[in-house]
Amino acid sequence: MAMPRFHTVAAFVVFAVSAAWVLTGEFSSIGSAADDAGEAEVEVEAPAPEATTTTRTVGVIEPEFIDHNRIIRISGVTAPDKRSTLATRSAGILGELKVEKGDSVVAGDVILVLEGTERNAMVETARALLDQREKEAANIERLVESGIAPITQRDTARSALASARSQLEAAQADVERLTVEAPFSGVIDQVMVEEGSWLPSGEPAAILLQLDPVVARGEVSERDIAYVEVGSEAGVRLISGSVVTGEVRHISREATAGTRTFPIEVEIPNPDNQIPAGMTAEIMIKSEPVTAVKLPRSVVTLDEAGDLGLRILRADKTVGFVTIDLIDDTPEGLVLGGVPEDAKIIIAGQDLVSEGEIVNAVPVDDGLVASTDAVASRPVQ
Repeated sequence: MAMPRFHTVAAFVVFAVSAAWVLTGEFSSIGSAADDAGEAEVEVEAPAPEATTTTRTVGVIEPEFIDHNRIIRISGVTAPDKRSTLATRSAGILGELKVEKGDSVVAGDVILVLEGTERNAMVETARALLDQREKEAANIERLVESGIAPITQRDTARSALASARSQLEAAQADVERLTVEAPFSGVIDQVMVEEGSWLPSGEPAAILLQLDPVVARGEVSERDIAYVEVGSEAGVRLISGSVVTGEVRHISREATAGTRTFPIEVEIPNPDNQIPAGMTAEIMIKSEPVTAVKLPRSVVTLDEAGDLGLRILRADKTVGFVTIDLIDDTPEGLVLGGVPEDAKIIIAGQDLVSEGEIVNAVPVDDGLVASTDAVASRPVQ
């Protein structure tokens, strides 16, 4: 009974070992196959996704060219055409002050008179002496012609006459120095003396201003001086907001050392003296007209170098850039020069594209510039 049982057990063991070997071999094969498949997947490159390009859409216009005067704007201040400090020409007591602040005077009007009783008396004395010398000279002249008196007496009489005449002129000039007169027509802006006060010679007594015409003074930069000429029309905007018209009457030929700018003067008619001196003003000088376009301020942009200009559409649908020349700044927009006549200007999306970039251009009406700023945000596949 023992032997059959042993063989049975042995057969069972062999069967189990064979089954385990078979199973082990199968799993190894499966694992090897999985590894081979993985290696194959690694070696095969995945196809690249199809590349897509986006082209920005921009709004463009074909600008209308106009002839426009270049306007050069500078800061300035109004000033009197003439300004004079009237001073005494002799020492004395102020006897009569004939003007007050704000009075209008014309050339030759008396401003003040110093007391001069003694000097007036000297004039009368000199005049009497002159009258005497004239009579003496006449008598000597008759005696010499009659042969009674020698010629030397005539010469002496003529010399005495000339001396008397000189004394009278000196006395009269001394009296004239007691009076101060207006050298030109204008307005008395200040009075610094009082009647009855003692005034030394050369004492400032009043300030006289000539405000018709009034002058606007400013300084033009080196870049703009070439566009300014004597006689050029100029508008002057006062701090009050009013605008008056004048013309350039003087351009300095020497620049101010510190600023390298050239002083100019604009003459403005001011018959009623309504424009005062010392008022802040903006001077707008008009030069010869140039070919330009008028565009909104939002269209102007900068290139990579920081230059101010416009982005334009080239014939090959790429973006270009042109620098501009600011001709004028009006309430309706900027007037710009330097724009090519065949240019299409990008007025929407110009800040979102760069030079050389291919774009999709959409025509835009001038009146819709503000509403087309969002056009460039719509890429085209």
